[in-house]
Amino acid sequence: MDKYRTEVILENYPIRISYGEISLFIGSCFTDHIGAKMEEAKFNTELNPFGVVYNPVSVKKSLELLIENRAFTGDDLHFLNEHWFSFYHHSSFSDKDKNICLSNINSRLSIASGLLRDASILFITFGTARVYKLKETGEVVSNCHKLSAATFSRELLSVDEIVKDYDELFIQLKEINPKLQIVFTVSPVRHWKDGAAGNQLSKSVLLIAVHRLVEKYKHAFYFPSYEIMMDDLRDYRYYAEDMIHISPVAVNYIWDKFKSAFFDKKTLEIILQFEKLKKALSHRPFDVNSKAHQDFLKKIMQNIEMIEKQFTFLDFENEKNIISKQLNL
Repeated sequence: MDKYRTEVILENYPIRISYGEISLFIGSCFTDHIGAKMEEAKFNTELNPFGVVYNPVSVKKSLELLIENRAFTGDDLHFLNEHWFSFYHHSSFSDKDKNICLSNINSRLSIASGLLRDASILFITFGTARVYKLKETGEVVSNCHKLSAATFSRELLSVDEIVKDYDELFIQLKEINPKLQIVFTVSPVRHWKDGAAGNQLSKSVLLIAVHRLVEKYKHAFYFPSYEIMMDDLRDYRYYAEDMIHISPVAVNYIWDKFKSAFFDKKTLEIILQFEKLKKALSHRPFDVNSKAHQDFLKKIMQNIEMIEKQFTFLDFENEKNIISKQLNL
């Protein structure tokens, strides 16, 4: 027997991501992992402009707000536990100061709205098919902000509901950006509070809904991050300490799969240079002021300058500032 794992073989996607193109990531916490890798590699990427969003209804609403590009006002905010917050946003946007909360919300919304109109690819990650509705209004919220459970009703979306919602959303997206291609993923992170059976039921609804949409629309595709985790990396070595979230090793493995699926050869070569540079910058010397380390820093700076000349569209100011602070110039 020469095979000890069930590797997930990716389809041949017609999508190729290169530098200069704009991509937008929205959805559950898995989106943060891959989106962060894109940002580290210096792609023009917008990542979760509303914070982490878990369910398909809230993802749709977030995208509709970007399409509408309407600024939030004080009437859109709520106040609890000495913080202002929005039911459309993650708690990371909340603040004790109402104006700061609004400013953070509107600045991200404005930037992401503009990028959505110019983006080549939209990555959507669903985390759960369960939604929380405000009993007072019947509206689905993106985040409960630690309000009492009695404030909400909890429901499981149906496949048909999700498909209908995205039929409507695709029409709106097509109007503002006809070239936009959409890649769906289902987060491999378990929603364990639903229980083992409840989590599987929720993920099954998401998977069926996504595959119906992919079959229906030529500009929609599916990246199997869920299957890679469940079938290829089916070992607790690839999970974080809570045994629910995925580990950095697993993220890196899925990132490698992602790169091979969507990046052309030239782009992969550039990313490889970034990864070598990042590894070098993470080096922690025993003596920062030693001649050996100073020479090492100068060599890194020379490498950055060489990459900048080769790829003039990339910005390395942050890396150069980090090195300059350590150099004894």
